[in-house]
Amino acid sequence: MKTLRLMMLGLPLVLSGCSTLSSVNWSAANPWNWFGSSIEVSEQGVGELNASTPMDEKAVSTALNDNYRLRSGMKTDKGEIVRFYEAMDDKTVMVIINGAKGTVSRVDVMDSEIETDSGVKLGTPFSDLYSKAFGSCIKATGDDSDAVECKAPDSQHISYLFSGEWHGPEGLMPSDDTLKSWTVSKIIWRR
Repeated sequence: MKTLRLMMLGLPLVLSGCSTLSSVNWSAANPWNWFGSSIEVSEQGVGELNASTPMDEKAVSTALNDNYRLRSGMKTDKGEIVRFYEAMDDKTVMVIINGAKGTVSRVDVMDSEIETDSGVKLGTPFSDLYSKAFGSCIKATGDDSDAVECKAPDSQHISYLFSGEWHGPEGLMPSDDTLKSWTVSKIIWRR
């Protein structure tokens, strides 16, 4: 019986070292991950938040594993009224969920504990993902106008907001050399 227990505990550790099985998500097999899963950004959404999630406080909270306190509000975007939730950790906004036409349309992630399914998280340098901005990036607008937004490689729904130090003319994008040192400050998922 002791041998069986040791084998059950050691099996995930042994298998995670097998290079032929490296594409398998072995962290899900760890016993300490059986009773709760971390939130991840993927093509499908953020955690369980996706385009079919209703803009309802209980549905949004459940989709985020009830990890945050929610605060709701409304705003206008391009003449359309948009409902939103701010997912808070104490007094800090960690995730912003926007909805249009009754369901989730956009999720902005500022929580350093949430990363993409490809391993990108807040603080990831521009140079780790891109060699140049052309074709992937645009100057961000609105509240993020000091940043640059880049479409995630091979993605239809995910983009990254990069921020950093730059003293160039307002409205222009920094050079590729400047962007190399910028880091991800927000992960954005859009419907």
